[in-house]
This record gives sequence, C-alpha cells and structure tokens, in this order.
Amino acid sequence: MPPILQRLQQATKMSRRKILLLVLGCSTLSLLIHQGAQLSWYPKLFPLSCPPLQDSPPRPKHMTVAFLKTHKTAGTTVQNILFRFAERHNLTVALPHPSCEHQFCYPRNFSAHFVHPATRPPHVLASHLRFDRAELQRLMPPGTVYVTILREPAAMFESLFSYYNQYCPAFRRVPNASLEAFLSAPEAYYRAGEHFAMFAHNTLAYDLGGDNERSPRDDAAYLAGLIRQVEEVFSLVMIAEYFDESLVLLRRLLAWDLDDVLYARLNARAASSRLAAIPAALARAARAWNALDAGLYDHFNATFWRRVALAGRACVEREARELREARERLLRRCFGDEPVLRPAAQIRTKQLQPWQPSRKVDIMGYDLPGGRAGPATEACLKLAMPEVQYSSYLLRKQKRRGGVRPRPEPVLDNPPPRPIRALPRGH
Repeated sequence: MPPILQRLQQATKMSRRKILLLVLGCSTLSLLIHQGAQLSWYPKLFPLSCPPLQDSPPRPKHMTVAFLKTHKTAGTTVQNILFRFAERHNLTVALPHPSCEHQFCYPRNFSAHFVHPATRPPHVLASHLRFDRAELQRLMPPGTVYVTILREPAAMFESLFSYYNQYCPAFRRVPNASLEAFLSAPEAYYRAGEHFAMFAHNTLAYDLGGDNERSPRDDAAYLAGLIRQVEEVFSLVMIAEYFDESLVLLRRLLAWDLDDVLYARLNARAASSRLAAIPAALARAARAWNALDAGLYDHFNATFWRRVALAGRACVEREARELREARERLLRRCFGDEPVLRPAAQIRTKQLQPWQPSRKVDIMGYDLPGGRAGPATEACLKLAMPEVQYSSYLLRKQKRRGGVRPRPEPVLDNPPPRPIRALPRGH
C-alpha cells in the first residue's frame, strides 16, 4: 500500500479493503463528473421504465437518422431534438446550401445538390424538404433510419391557413382571411400549380413526394400506393397529437435514452392566433378538401397504435408520463420556476426570438433568465433555439470543423429571414 494510504488507514482506522474502495469510488466519481462536464449538461433523470427483454442484448445508440420534417406538425420540435443529439455526439448534420436558406430549396423536389458541401457526408438530416427517395438514399449512409410525423388534417389545415395566409395566393384571395369562407368553396380560391399552392391542398401528401392533386374518392389505388411507398421507407411515422408517446417509440427504435428526447415546445402560435377548437362541420370540410391527407393520417394513426400495443401500452404510457415530468423539471431549471412561452417582442435573448410570419400571427418562444452563464445556459439556449438560428449556428460550426473558412456574419438586430426563399420580402 502506498505511504499516503497507510497514513490514511492509521488516522481513520479503516480496513485496507475499505480504503481501496473509497479511493476507487472517488476516482470513478471524479471521472464521471469530468465526463459530464465535457459531454453533456443533461443528467440521467430517470431509469428506463420499459427495458428490453432479458434475452435481447443491449444495442448501441443509432447515430444515422433522416427526419422528413412535414409542415405544421410539431416537426420543428423534433428537429431541435435531433440537432441537439447530433451536437452532443459530434455528428454531422446535413444543412441546406445558402441559396436554399434554411430549407432544402422547398417546394422543389429534394436533390443532394441542395446540401452544403461542408455538411457532407451527414449522419443526421432534419430540415424541410420534399421527399425524394432516390436522392436521399444517395446522400445518407446505409443503415439510416427514416422517420416522419403526421398531424390530424383539420387541425393542420387551420394552422397552415393561419401561418401562410400572407404567402399562399389561394389564402390571400379569401375575404377577411376567413377559413370558413375558404372551406365553403375552396375551388373558388385555389389554383393548382400556383406558387405555394401545396400549402392549400394535401400538404402532407406533397411533402411525402406524392401528387397532392389526386383524390382518393376518384382513385383509391393511388392512396394505397402512396401508403405502401411510405411504409417501405419510414421505420416510424409519429403522430403529433400523441407527441410524447411518439418520442417514446422513437427512442426505443433508435436505442436512445429518454433524456435524449427531452424538448421545449417550439414554433407555437399564441392563443390569439389560432382557433381554440375547430367546429365539427369545419373539420369535416377540411378533411374532405384534404382527403388524401386524411387517408394518410387515418392509416398511420392506426399503425401507430398497433406499434404502441406491440411495445406494451402501459409501458409506453408510463415512459411518456416520466418524459413529461422530466421535461417540466428541465424547463424550470432553464427558464425559471414558472416557465412560460412569450411573444417574440418580450424575448430579450435575440438568439431565441422566433421568426414571425406576419403581423396577424404571433409565434411564441422562451427566454433565459438574466445573469446566466456557463454550460447549463448553453444547453438551455439550444433547447429553445428556433430553427433559423440553430441551422445557421450549426452551419458555421461545421464549416470551422471541416476547415472551411467562414465569412464574417453581421449580428442580426432584426427578426431572422423568411422561412422559404421565394417568400415576398415586402411583408
């Protein structure tokens, strides 16, 4: 035994075995603290409620993921989860070329040429694009897991109508920006083939690479074929209405921990910018007009619950509850004892100010309490960082990592740029 340990044994009258265990424990604790400070601010908040079967060997975390970010489906929140996971594990995130802004030149069909060369080859892809199977498989490595998310079509359409009202010509034609007026006679306002027409008709089908002008009433085989194509590619189709349960299935699919999927709600509209409840007649009209989306949603909603049953419904619900509890603890730790979503004008931290689509729509966000600094603040900042700012930050970071000399970028005193390159700049 070294002299220092002999003196410790004499002073404390502890056995040699206890001394060695004490030293070993302190060394291990020091290593864990060091690793935690270096790798991640997030603690292991809870054990897994639903461990794999005993005869199933533990799997390493899956590191290659392509997420098809559909519009107005809570996709920005999923994207933020993936961005933060990629950062914690030093993974490369595919990001758009500057000519595409922060989306992969949507609404054009995706091409691998839209990806910035400093972000290739990627491990993770999570920005808006129109799905093209061949191009994505050309970009992403073999073994990539493909996931997406759908939302109930009536609720999704109300959100689209509100968010893109100033940009979609079909919506701009409607007197008094009335959703009821549009859905009472959509053919009077809608023009197929117009710029941004896809926001006004079967947007889910369009994002998935389908023909949004097809109607399942006229061609049931087309819907069946589109469903089959989605099932061939995507390992998981999440459902926005059951977001926490979806994240439980996602973490199980990827062998992640529950604390890998903690989140803050992003890109949410203020209550004054949305309908509190969609009347039943209006919901039926929205589903009828977006019948292709309704067929997709109904099918994959049923598939989702079969997946939950296979995983064990009680088990999934327990994990979802633990996820919500851990999320609330994390939000309080980051944003104060009563964390609330704030209008952009009340957010002092410019990196957390969400883009506002128009004067009629308020997009909310979180703000950091004053006087914060250190790794916890950095983690909280990323937790609530909007899509535009996070995409720009990751692109600068990956350029530096790849040896590409970044150009000096001005400090943004104004709101971030528009979400789609071709949107009119006058608004």
